[in-house]
This record gives sequence, C-alpha cells and structure tokens, in this order.
Amino acid sequence: MELGKLWGLRRLADKQGRFMMLAVDQRTPMAQMIAVVRGVKIDQVSFKDMLDVKRSIATTLSSEATGVLIDPNYGVPAALSEIDVRTGLIITLEDHRVSESEEGRRSHLIDNWDVRSIRNIGADAVKLLVWYRPDTPVAVLQHQQALVESIGNECRLHDIPLILELLTYPLPKDLRNDGSRAEESYKKPELVIESVREFANPRFGVDLFKLESPVPTTMLPARDGTNKSWLAQEHFNEIGEICRRAGKPWVILSAGVTMQTFSRVLEYAYAAGASGFLAGRAIWQEAVREIVRSGEVSAALELSVERIRNLCKQARDTAAPWRADYSALLAFQEEGEFSRSYDH
Repeated sequence: MELGKLWGLRRLADKQGRFMMLAVDQRTPMAQMIAVVRGVKIDQVSFKDMLDVKRSIATTLSSEATGVLIDPNYGVPAALSEIDVRTGLIITLEDHRVSESEEGRRSHLIDNWDVRSIRNIGADAVKLLVWYRPDTPVAVLQHQQALVESIGNECRLHDIPLILELLTYPLPKDLRNDGSRAEESYKKPELVIESVREFANPRFGVDLFKLESPVPTTMLPARDGTNKSWLAQEHFNEIGEICRRAGKPWVILSAGVTMQTFSRVLEYAYAAGASGFLAGRAIWQEAVREIVRSGEVSAALELSVERIRNLCKQARDTAAPWRADYSALLAFQEEGEFSRSYDH
C-alpha cells in the first residue's frame, strides 16, 4: 500500500480526478526568452531576472491550477511562498544540462539534490525528465533506464509519486545541413510509443506519465473523422492502452506550441484516456517577455490566465478522470491491524 503516493496524486488533481497542472520549472527556455529582451547572451541572464519571472507566474497562475511544477535552483526560492496552498506541489529532479554525444543523450540529476530533499520540503510529487529514443545504442539506453529505476526506488522508499516526463530528441543524423532541426524529421510515433511501453514496466516505479504528442504537432490534422485523423488517433490510443494496462494515469505536455495546436493535441489525448495536462510555455511564454520588458505583471499575464482557464475547462469537459484505489484498506478487520501491517 503506497498511501503516500496515492495522497500525492490526489493533491495534484481536482475532486473528479483530473490533472490541470502548470509547469514553471523551465530553465534554459526561460533564460533564452529573458536574454532576447535584455539583449544579452543566455549565460549572462541574471539570477534575479529568473526569480522575478518565476515568482510572477506562480503568484498569478498557481490558484488556477491543481498542481504547480517548480525547480529547486530558481523556482523554490522564487515561488514556494507564492504558490496557493490549495495547489499541489511538484519539484523537478533532473539537471537541464545533459551529456550529448553522437550516440545520444544521457540525463543527470541536479547537483546536491535528491528525492529525500523533495519529500522533506513537503512536495507532493517528484518530476524526472528523461530524453529517450529506443533506437539509440544499448549503453545510452541502459544509462537512462538505470537513472529512472534508481529514482523509482527512491520514490518508493519515501512513498512519494514519480512523474516521468519522456521526450524524444534529434540525433546528429537528424539535423539539417544548416544545423537546424524539424520535429517531423526525428519524432516518429513508434519512438514515443515504445518509450512509454518500456517505462510502463513496474520495475521503474512510475506513477504518472507526462508525455508529448506521438505525432509531430506540425503534422497533426484536425480531429474531424478523416482517415488522417483516425490514423493519428490510433497512435494516441496505443499510448492510452499501454497506460491503462499498467494502471498509470497520463497527462500531456505543451512543448511550447501555440494554444490552438495544444488544444488539438489534447483533443486526441483525451479521446485516448489522458487525464489532464502539465503545461508551461504554451500558457505563459509571451508574458515572460513583457514581464522583463515592462515589469507590469498583471497586464502581462492577463492572457495567460485566460489560457489556463480554457485548458482547465477543456480538461473538465473531456479528460478521463483518475481514481485512487484504496480497496486494500477494506481488508482490515480489527483495531491496530493496519498500523501493524503498514510498511513505513
């Protein structure tokens, strides 16, 4: 009975079991936005600017969400005191820097940071992002799998939910001649689907998946009943079936796409059984520039408030509700039996 995990997931959902969560743990993407406004290089973005932006977003938007995701290096000092107490708290574990090679990416944890620290803060869940491609060499796959398995074991030890974010990525061979990349050049449905299948194995200890669209968003048609839309839906359905069989809820990430595109992705995902969203840039990316430029927080985030409210309405209307399973508690017959048997 992992009652701490169940309680944590309940804290991240509404009463009906739908996850409507805001991500403010971005580091490199947020720094890039600030750098453009300041006219500086990304490594010259100040600690204060990062804190100011994260604090503004959390203060204004956290009460609209059922859960908020922050990072320890900027988000905790900036936003922990500002997040609505009725909102669930998720703290990220992975470093935004990865080891890049011709073979693939290897993820790492933030220095001096672990699951115990996240639990001690009082967070409701741990989030781990892993870059993953099933078609990379065995050594790369083993590194990524070992990382997830070790964190899964730590989350079991501390009885806290593990949210696993899986992202595909381009290899050097996928890049264009000018070094740029196109989503459709490397994101293949089977790579996304097989990644989910791999980590749905109970040995990894995942409690909730944060997933990208299995179809490149630039190629995702309107969900209008055409053959193309049915084919796209089948890819989402396959993910939904994997998660259903594993007994794991799943939500969709926004990847910085437009709100119109993200809403379309959610239509497909909700039809396949997804239970909500965990989104960031699609909600607040334009606001970051205005906050840095003018300091007018309320005006800058007015559109972001409207966006998250629309996303929450879409989730409440069509996302699949998740239910915590407490059936094991019904087996106890006498006083003290639970406390004797519960594995702390």
